[in-house]
Amino acid sequence: MRDIIQLACSECRNRNYSTTKNKKSTPDKLEFKKYCRFCRRHTMHKEIK
Repeated sequence: MRDIIQLACSECRNRNYSTTKNKKSTPDKLEFKKYCRFCRRHTMHKEIK
């Protein structure tokens, strides 16, 4: 039931993180504030396809 998803930086669009989520309990897209090593600061990371 859990699917692997990729998290991309909202500013530079690099795919920095991968995680899993349950699509039944959280149908909307995930969004976290995480460190981007390309921007060298904390930015919002959003789920992408």
